[in-house]
Parts: sequence; C-alpha cells; structure tokens
Amino acid sequence: MAGLAAVGVLVSACSTGGTGSRDEGAARSDEVASTAPATPTPSASLGEDGTVTKRVDPIALIKNDPKIGERVKADLKPCAADAYPVDTSYGNLTNSTAPDVVVNLMTCGDAVGIGTYVYREENNRYTNVFTAEDAAVYGTIDRGDLIVTKQVYAKGDPVAYPSGEDVITYRWTGNKFTQHDWVHNDYSKVVGDGGIDGAQPVPSDPPSN
Repeated sequence: MAGLAAVGVLVSACSTGGTGSRDEGAARSDEVASTAPATPTPSASLGEDGTVTKRVDPIALIKNDPKIGERVKADLKPCAADAYPVDTSYGNLTNSTAPDVVVNLMTCGDAVGIGTYVYREENNRYTNVFTAEDAAVYGTIDRGDLIVTKQVYAKGDPVAYPSGEDVITYRWTGNKFTQHDWVHNDYSKVVGDGGIDGAQPVPSDPPSN
C-alpha cells in the first residue's frame, strides 16, 4: 500500500501531479482514446427495465489492460480482506450494444481518485477507450456524457479541502471521446476547515452625534 499512500501525499502538495505510468490530466482538450483490449470476468444481472447488464471484474480489467502502467497495477491491492479501492459504473457512453464500464481507482486511506478508465465491449472483449490518470480525478456517467471531475489543490491545501475543481464533459464522437464542456469552480475558504475559521465580523459604523 506504500504506492497508493504516496499518491495521497502528492495530492496535498500539487494540483497536476501524475500518479500512473502516464500524466494524462482529465482537463486536457486533446484527450485521445486508448484502444487496448482488456479481458474481464463478466457476469450478468437483470436491470429494472428488464435488460440484462453484464457485470465485470474491474480488477481483472485493470490488471489485464496493457495501456495501464505496471506501477499502477503493482499498487492495486486490497485495503482490507478482498475489498479493493475501486468504484465501477455501467451506462451508455459509446452507443455500444452493451453497457460501457467506468472504473475509478482510488487510494485506501482518503479515497482520493488516482485513475479513471472507460471500457467498451467490442467483439466480446472490453477495450480501454479512455484514460485519465491524475491526482484527485473521478469519472461519472451523466445522461450519456462522461463527466470527469478533478480536484485542484494549492500549496498547503489539506486533502479534504482542495482550492477548487475542474469539471470536464466528454462525448463519444466517431471512435473516441472529445471534450465538450469545461467548468472550473473555486471553493470558499470561509466555511468548514478550509483554512479560515469563519468569516470575520464587519465593524459597525460609529454612532453619529
């Protein structure tokens, strides 16, 4: 777990440090889809609408993905027992006949995202079609769009209180994801433990004679 813990330390020190074998920030407008095949261990479940949704083994996807660096794979270990720090989402992102899979890899201690990967089923195999490996990155599915959120840390920011965030929307165009929208949010330091313990009182005007 030393590798994953080290990433948590890195997050608190800078806003753009890479954590995997590559440094592909989620905010890059020229994000190019990866095309590496990965071998999952699928199962199936029945959705509420009666459709069959395949369930894959996200750990197998990552470990069998040649586009993911060996350091990331070596650091991918259970936090406790067989519980891995991985979130998995299913949805329609690429207009494929099967649901696409979004896998978010995180640190154990602080649950800070260190990698977001999207897999598309092609010829009964899952192919990596998107990779973002950055400190504090996390991907979600929103009405057919891939939403990648990246926390932005200024020097001295604690892990729990970043200075802001970048929210990037990607859409599937042709055979790859392209950036559709970008939003940056700056967080207030006035509330919580973000560095300022509450707003300072405003002095009132002295009474007039």
